[in-house]
Amino acid sequence: MRLFLSSLVALSLATPALAQQRHNSDAPIDFGADHIELQDKANRAILTGNVSVKQAEMTLTSARMTVAYTGQVVDGSPQVSRLDAAGSVVVTRPDQTARSQYAIYDLNQRTILMMGDVTLTQGGNVTHSQRLTLNLAEAQPHATLSGGRVTGTFSVPKRN
Repeated sequence: MRLFLSSLVALSLATPALAQQRHNSDAPIDFGADHIELQDKANRAILTGNVSVKQAEMTLTSARMTVAYTGQVVDGSPQVSRLDAAGSVVVTRPDQTARSQYAIYDLNQRTILMMGDVTLTQGGNVTHSQRLTLNLAEAQPHATLSGGRVTGTFSVPKRN
């Protein structure tokens, strides 16, 4: 049943009118926050207060975010490997918005794992779950909802 629901959700979110394009996870990440704490020895930065990061067509906002980087610097910028977001997390992509309490964006795997009271909205479709995995690496990125009961509403096309 879980596989069927995952397939149904992936199919419903990849309709031609609302199909997402492959996300460019190699694009630079621009950020803004009320406060930043650099922890160079730990290769991380802690962003707090109205945190917003933007990469290509995707924006991720939260109350707090830990940015893990590799220690390598290219063109004056540290190379980011992971973003851990907490508190009113929102991921916005063209025609798609996901909300949760926590999220992990693994730039190496090109996935975003969202956890805790997840709501995914695309067009007239709204689904709820405890976990959502956004796979950004595929030509047609898709979402897989899991963790407990998955509920939602699918829109129905207008008929004559």
